[in-house]
Amino acid sequence: MTARVGVVTFPGSLDDRDAARAVRIAGAEPVALWHDDADLKGVDAVVLPGGFSYGDYLRCGAIARFAPIMTELVPAAASGNLPVLGICNGFQILCESHLLPGALTRNRSLHFINRDQVLRIEAAGTAWTNRYTPGQEILVVLKSGEGNYVADPATLDELEATGRIVARYAGAAPNGSQRDIAGVANEHGNVVGLMPHPEHAVEALTGPSTDGLGFFTSLLAHLAEGSPLAGAPTG
Repeated sequence: MTARVGVVTFPGSLDDRDAARAVRIAGAEPVALWHDDADLKGVDAVVLPGGFSYGDYLRCGAIARFAPIMTELVPAAASGNLPVLGICNGFQILCESHLLPGALTRNRSLHFINRDQVLRIEAAGTAWTNRYTPGQEILVVLKSGEGNYVADPATLDELEATGRIVARYAGAAPNGSQRDIAGVANEHGNVVGLMPHPEHAVEALTGPSTDGLGFFTSLLAHLAEGSPLAGAPTG
């Protein structure tokens, strides 16, 4: 059966159609999910796309965490059963929902960044990165004003020790992210937050590369294998 991947649209989402296109190119069926509906429609995985949910009022993702769709998503993701990828604003929502540690703050330069960006994959044992190899460098798109990842030293040390830093910026982080962190995973490896945009690098015609497609084909490989992910980021 074809995997069904939900893509959530919040008021202010910008990249929901791009995420759905990436899901389709990877070989899955994208399923439109609305922020105001608490039903996940039985999807196999969920993508929280980039944009400016609820206008980024209060803090980025702070209002979206209370959307009805999150009432079913949060416990399913926290249990390790539902793979969830949060991209850019989606990453911010995952942090605000306490599915991932840390927070995303204003870029150190205080300027919006829009550029092609090289990432280094650090953890290849998650539901969203198993088609990559540790140390592999990929070219995707970075576009954000609040992409500066911060956490307390103890949290950063724990992420390092447990292999939950999914990707780093190659070279110095352009937004000032601590330890050059571009993405992190939860302890089960089913939830991944990524500040850059892999969905904008799935076709040679429209992106800087096709390197981002691996996030979506990794999901399909994980679903096909049906294997548990507990402890996977450490591998």
